[in-house]
Amino acid sequence: MNGNKGTRFSADEQAVAVVAKALGHPARVAIVRLLATRATCTTGELVAELPLSQSTVSQHLKELKAAGLVESVPGSAREGYALSPSRWAQVRQLFGTLLGELPPAGATLPLV
Repeated sequence: MNGNKGTRFSADEQAVAVVAKALGHPARVAIVRLLATRATCTTGELVAELPLSQSTVSQHLKELKAAGLVESVPGSAREGYALSPSRWAQVRQLFGTLLGELPPAGATLPLV
């Protein structure tokens, strides 16, 4: 194939794909939901709330951090985690744009 596949897609399309991949596991969605209810949360607190081992929670946090959705919160005896407000603002804008481009439910799509 000619060229890099990534260059064939817009920056917004690539950004949506990164977020979608990061949220592509129910455990990561559950972690985001828990973090949305608290200012910060330690790995141990997440393990206590979820049916997952500490190593599994840590791996999912790593994926969420790589996508910029979660950030480490230093300063306590144990490392805490929180949602990244600026990144979630970007996510809202990206997905809002994408959803706004979709036809309304029940709309007839043109035949190609």
